[in-house]
Amino acid sequence: MFTPARIRGFLRATAVSVVLLTVGCGSADTGGGDAKSTAAVPAGFPVTVDNCGVRTTYDRPPSRVVTIHQHPAELLLALGLEDRMVGTAFPDSAVLPELRKRYEAVPELAEREPSFEKILDAGPDLVYGGYGSAFAENEGRSREAFAGAGIDTYLNREYCGKKRVTMKDTYDEIRTIGRIFGVQERADRLVDDLEGRVGAATGKVAGEPEVSVFVYDSGDKSAFTAGGKSLGTELIRLAGGENVFAGLDDVFGDVSWEQVVERRPEVIAIYDYAGAGSVEEKKEFLLSRPALADVPAVRNKRFVVLPLTATLVGIRSAYAVEDLARGLHPESFR
Repeated sequence: MFTPARIRGFLRATAVSVVLLTVGCGSADTGGGDAKSTAAVPAGFPVTVDNCGVRTTYDRPPSRVVTIHQHPAELLLALGLEDRMVGTAFPDSAVLPELRKRYEAVPELAEREPSFEKILDAGPDLVYGGYGSAFAENEGRSREAFAGAGIDTYLNREYCGKKRVTMKDTYDEIRTIGRIFGVQERADRLVDDLEGRVGAATGKVAGEPEVSVFVYDSGDKSAFTAGGKSLGTELIRLAGGENVFAGLDDVFGDVSWEQVVERRPEVIAIYDYAGAGSVEEKKEFLLSRPALADVPAVRNKRFVVLPLTATLVGIRSAYAVEDLARGLHPESFR
């Protein structure tokens, strides 16, 4: 399922550069960018992965990858795998400054999800999708269709469904991709860095009272918000807050404005992404609704802005914890 999404291009340049340089400049890891027909098989292969009900055995690391949606592309770039990428699609927020040049060097196949035929033209051996819509059956891009064409597929675990998504899923996703591409050491270093960032942010707000948060993704007649199964709910918790719709048993869902008023959130987290109105338009909409005037977050104009990709299973979620913590508990960061 494609969900409208969020996030501003942040990442502290100094710290991220260290990770990206370490990760990207060909350390002792196995798994280069040679073509499948000529590359020696690295140690540790074959690798078998169960992903959203699809079991795949990789005899060697993929060498020609198409990513659909931005967060899988950024993850591969953060692991120094740009030499394996033959196409990207559907950027939904500004690409991280540290990754922009490398991202732009990869051909963009489409502004949204590309057609099955367009993907085939790129000649991939793996398609890595960020949302369930990457493999939409009604658009001819089912995982079965790719398998029939001899192309492996991998779907971001957030869209496997069935369970609540946590930061552990982010770390597991990175490590799994590291295994598939034979760059486990790079993946471990990246996870260590992200875990450290989350720990630093949570330590700053430890002991502070929880702040109630309403996530506003989009919507006018009703509010499209993050539910209890979303990673966004976990990010809010780690940042010292509580999602007022954590009881919604889904990743995302619609709620009434009456329900928002009843829950009286102290802060509104606005998800920022292309195609759903600007952040300023969303703020103006919320501030203009008479029914919301007495909601503490609206009355006090307490908004935290998060880009879509920062609330998904990918490299940015660890940084979103700090951004949220600063917005919920600014006094802890002075």
